[in-house]
Amino acid sequence: MIKIGIQGEPGSFSHEAATRLASEMGEEARIAPYSLSAEVFGALVRGDVDAAVIPIENSLAGSVTEHFDLMLTHDVTIIRETRRRIRHNLIAISGAQINQIDRVFSHPVALAQCRRFLAEHPKMESFAFYDTAGSVKQLVELRDRHAAAIASAEAARYYGAQILAAGIEDNPENYTRFFYLRRSAEAQPDPDANKLSLAFTVENRVGTLVAALSELAKEGTNLTKIESRPVHGRPWEYVFYVDCQLNSPEDGSRAIEALRPHCSMVKELGRYREAAR
Repeated sequence: MIKIGIQGEPGSFSHEAATRLASEMGEEARIAPYSLSAEVFGALVRGDVDAAVIPIENSLAGSVTEHFDLMLTHDVTIIRETRRRIRHNLIAISGAQINQIDRVFSHPVALAQCRRFLAEHPKMESFAFYDTAGSVKQLVELRDRHAAAIASAEAARYYGAQILAAGIEDNPENYTRFFYLRRSAEAQPDPDANKLSLAFTVENRVGTLVAALSELAKEGTNLTKIESRPVHGRPWEYVFYVDCQLNSPEDGSRAIEALRPHCSMVKELGRYREAAR
């Protein structure tokens, strides 16, 4: 059994993703919840947990930018990814009725993804909470029939609550991509890896980013994502994060070597299997 760190409470979408990823790796998981993402990364680097599972991108809300920054500053490696369909539910304590609910708690992203449902129920006032599953945990502890949470069906099962309305998200094409991380020294190469994630910086001169990306194009590298983040302490300079598809293990090495002459920093974040669509 391995210990996997997540941000949030048991029953969260990260909990579901961690259990699934561990199963795909042939491992049995014990979940270690943390309040903050920085605590998850710190626990992994210290060895308090064996692995970590973090959300990196949502198909509607976009990237989790904090996690890009944390991957850059910690000695961790992506070894697998998964995509999870995000299905939101209105959850309350057993015996509560939907017409009793006047307060709804959840993570701000979850609340934003259920605007239509909340607009159709103007009596329900929404309140931001640090975690979807944590909002369910809170209402079960308070035993308040007038409060509800928006979270996963797994959270309702985990805390013994009931689903008052299922699938209340505005858009059913709601998916989150999760990374499975290990300490870099313990990450084993995957011979079936077909995806590469990199971080790099370029000199703040005309054409340097174009030159770097042109080198990747010359190598036949297919970029599936590019994201920029500010360099801390250096205003108007940026770290670029890219995902590339690989046809062979050699493709990844060639892509890295093609970037180096044009970049002041290149960091490989991981080579791993692309999640099934």
